[in-house]
Amino acid sequence: MVRRRPQGDHGGLPEQLHPVLRRAYAARGLTRAEDLPLELRALLPPAGLRGIDAAAELLMTAILAQERIVIAGDYDADGATATAVAVLGLRALGAEQVDYVVPNRFTMGYGLSPALTEMALAKGAGLLVTVDNGIASLAGVAAANAAGLPVLITDHHLAGDELPAAAAIVNPNQPGCGFASKHLAGVGVMFYVLLALRARLRAAGHFAERSEPNLAELLDLVALGTVADVVKLDHNNRILVAQGLARIRAGRARPGLQALLQAAGRVQTHINSGDLGFVLGPRLNAAGRLEDMTVGIECLLAANAESARTLAGQLDSLNRERRDIEAQMRDEALELAAANSAVGVCLFDAGWHEGVVGLVASRVKDRLHRPVIAFARATEDGVLKGSGRSIGGLHLRDAMAAVDAHHPGLIVRFGGHAMAAGLTLPEAALEKFSQAFDAECRARLDADALEEVLETDGELQDAELHLDTARALEQAGPWGQGFPEPRFEGHFEVVETRALGADGRHIKYRLRLPGGGHVEAMDFNGAERLVERGGSVSLVYCIGVNRFRGAESLEMRIIDLRSQ
Repeated sequence: MVRRRPQGDHGGLPEQLHPVLRRAYAARGLTRAEDLPLELRALLPPAGLRGIDAAAELLMTAILAQERIVIAGDYDADGATATAVAVLGLRALGAEQVDYVVPNRFTMGYGLSPALTEMALAKGAGLLVTVDNGIASLAGVAAANAAGLPVLITDHHLAGDELPAAAAIVNPNQPGCGFASKHLAGVGVMFYVLLALRARLRAAGHFAERSEPNLAELLDLVALGTVADVVKLDHNNRILVAQGLARIRAGRARPGLQALLQAAGRVQTHINSGDLGFVLGPRLNAAGRLEDMTVGIECLLAANAESARTLAGQLDSLNRERRDIEAQMRDEALELAAANSAVGVCLFDAGWHEGVVGLVASRVKDRLHRPVIAFARATEDGVLKGSGRSIGGLHLRDAMAAVDAHHPGLIVRFGGHAMAAGLTLPEAALEKFSQAFDAECRARLDADALEEVLETDGELQDAELHLDTARALEQAGPWGQGFPEPRFEGHFEVVETRALGADGRHIKYRLRLPGGGHVEAMDFNGAERLVERGGSVSLVYCIGVNRFRGAESLEMRIIDLRSQ
């Protein structure tokens, strides 16, 4: 179902803004001129984060004593960027001994486990700092405490009933934290901790005889991790992402990030938030999905272009391998799903790759508009690891918690967010869990929730379907989760079609506008819904700027296509 967003009152926005942009802003709740600036001075102050003063004190003490600080990271893009930001930021602030450990997805699982704590101890840690994990790591923190190793947790995931006995916890979603933005990614939380640490060191006279670092130099990594983790782009996160994009476009990104862009064939001067989420993020994530995230972190930490290019090449190769694995698993999963009538869909195949099941769940969820959990066999015998994706109306972690409460012992462990979560369970328990998960989804989702709704910003007049509009929308970002890129709807006549790609899965259209004139439109993976020349189509689409050999032209990207 296609539904137009309520337009809202845009009278408080400047008249000089492009009229399409004014309408799009108002439809997203941005109606005042004072809410437009995305400058760093508009960031929420660090003081609002519970535990941040204690965190800054712990880190300052460790730096002044020159203790070894070890970062406990994670194997996704948020965890990798947060690890790199922590290492680079602490070194810039005077820490001479900073190292990191990151769990292997296949042998250790997520978070600060006792085994990961042992790795940190083996590196001589005097302070252990988690990034993008830790809020549920009761056993890992207990192991560190038993060894006399203090732990600082920086995380953004939802807390459970019990908090770890850490020396300090910084997490906007922990009980009692009044920070206005609950949507910081893990990398954003670590960036805030660095801001508070710099202020504490400044007050202590630490920079009297040394230059004070510009932490804004880390914002390219903060932007990448924030977008790749698909957290809501509220005003605070939009500032972080916009500032990071500005650094990248100006050629001031980290060598590793520049090398990843080059490997992907992207021009940095026109990079946008979509490139962070769909081009850079997958290449970084490929290391953690197929092998070990260390190569991804080392790419982000690379100090020169030569080493960065080598590491980026490895990541690009891993990403191509990941795409091949995902394509096969996706086709198998869709075949399984076709015979599955559940509302909460659980899928499993003995040959599936553990690191790719989350992507498969996402693809099937998009196709069925149902919550989906895809399972693969873990390295541990008799155990399955599942990764789930949800739809609006179902908080996935809460649904798993309800299943766990109704069936104690069925799930070994679980965690995550509203829209994405993971779990581990015995293979023998899969059928029972599948039935319980389906029942929970049926109880929480009504018929309306199960009907996919494509929200649009209405139709564009012929005069608005123009390159100038595309440029205005491009420059107005960042768009993303919770602040979606504008989508439009309309009816067009098909003038020409052309299949692209090695397998012909992508279709390029030439469309005639209602008032005359033509526009190019791309339908990625659109071969199954091809409409031949002479037909008429109803579209939901985005518009962008196509750049080729120095020339710019308007291009549509088709979201939904239906023959009239």
